[in-house]
Amino acid sequence: MKILVCISKTPDTTAKIAFADNNTKFAPEGVQWIINPYDEWYALVRAIELKEADPATVLHLINVGTADSDPIIRKALALGGEEAIRVNSDHADPYFIAAQIAAVAKEGGYDLVLTGKETIDYNGSSIGGMLAEILDLPYISHALKLDLQGSEVTTVREIEGGEETNKVSLPLVVSCQKGMAEQRIPNMKGIMGARSKPLKVVEPVAADTLTSIRNFEMPPAKAGVKLVDAEHPEELVRLLHEEAKAI
Repeated sequence: MKILVCISKTPDTTAKIAFADNNTKFAPEGVQWIINPYDEWYALVRAIELKEADPATVLHLINVGTADSDPIIRKALALGGEEAIRVNSDHADPYFIAAQIAAVAKEGGYDLVLTGKETIDYNGSSIGGMLAEILDLPYISHALKLDLQGSEVTTVREIEGGEETNKVSLPLVVSCQKGMAEQRIPNMKGIMGARSKPLKVVEPVAADTLTSIRNFEMPPAKAGVKLVDAEHPEELVRLLHEEAKAI
């Protein structure tokens, strides 16, 4: 079996975010970059577990990005990926990105393509569905469990009031969320070995760009806390009604 795991570069959750060019572009200066947690902790680690259960499994990684993505790709290789492909493009349009991944997946003949449920910077949750559509494959979104028996995959998803179990035959695309696997930390052997693992850079295929970013906006600054004397509950009611608009 061949597995392809999609890896995205995102800002660390503690990074201070800023924008440039009239709030049309993300300002990368001083930002610590990480593997998108949904890609790393759930999609990649579950793929590693599947390979550990069947050493004949081929596990490759793919990233659509520029050379500054290489460090996070190497970390993913240190965790357990065998080989990585980077499509040399800085496009942010999800359809364009999905088309690049689809081209590589189609050429490589992968049986299972795993993505995180979303990236923590854009929160779009759109790549997996677009990818499955382009490849004309079944798609299971937001899976929290994935088991493989032969060529049949069983997944579990959270739904309103319970869980949903799906069974589908390979090949397919699955987006992964919390519950799929437990976070791992690369060991020294993995870090050293990642330096020599193949990282192939390919140019993007022709694809439409369907969206563009008009501008970014920062959330409004949080107002200071107002303390109300316990002896004056009517003031609390007034503030909730007139200022907070909560009642």
